[in-house]
Amino acid sequence: MTEDARRSFFDESAGRAPGRGRLAGRRILVVGGGQREIDDPDPPVGNGRAAAILYAREGARVACADISGEAAMATVAAVAQEGGHAFAIDADVADPPAVEAMVARAVERLGGLDGLLLNVGVSGPPLGLAGETPDEWDRVMAINLRSHMLTCRAALPVLADGSSIVFVASISGMRPNSRKPSYDTSKTALQGLCGHVAQEGHERGIRANIVAPGLMDTALGRDASRRRPARNDGPLPFGRQGTGWETAYATLFLMSRESAYITTQTLVVDGGLIDLWWRAG
Repeated sequence: MTEDARRSFFDESAGRAPGRGRLAGRRILVVGGGQREIDDPDPPVGNGRAAAILYAREGARVACADISGEAAMATVAAVAQEGGHAFAIDADVADPPAVEAMVARAVERLGGLDGLLLNVGVSGPPLGLAGETPDEWDRVMAINLRSHMLTCRAALPVLADGSSIVFVASISGMRPNSRKPSYDTSKTALQGLCGHVAQEGHERGIRANIVAPGLMDTALGRDASRRRPARNDGPLPFGRQGTGWETAYATLFLMSRESAYITTQTLVVDGGLIDLWWRAG
């Protein structure tokens, strides 16, 4: 790591900071809490796994849902190593009945629910409109957008008053840049869904917000860079990519009661990329 990068890199950035009790007593479902396997000898932590570990470290009990039961169990094991409480749910969120069962299972095991992180997302080759087939479009939308709607539809009636819902989107939903139309569109559409969910939850004090990461050194990010090397072209904010832990800490703030008067907002975690570099360029 360069000296410039070190100036903005702290224990929180590396996931080494101790818990501070910010989620004590909370019951949170993390959807997409496992991690995609990539061909890398030392893969970085993903947003979902980092969030699940961090929430437990901060005192929450966590239901960790993922399409890969093995990946979810690996996250649960990491939580257990720190003395936290978590359990795994194997769920394919592209399947509507599986979403209903996932939420019901989380409520049953946790004795209720007062936090929901929606971190599921897929992409694909950057082929532009010409390479975007109807089947591929539908696949991405089913996972990146419809699953979020289905989860919120199932969760809203059972969430406790004062709960928090956090969607993980992307700056690609704010400045299209992936050359994957379905991905960019799905991330943009989360803003509309977030607003509607916040509107329906408002009378019960249920908040909904978005965290939009930029160029992050996660397993998904490294895989995207291999498919599209141009993703890493140009200057990097603070001389580095962000980490999954830094995304997780942003979601932690919105999940915690420190943000009790914040709803329908988007917190961008990109080191200033879209404002200081993309806009100027």
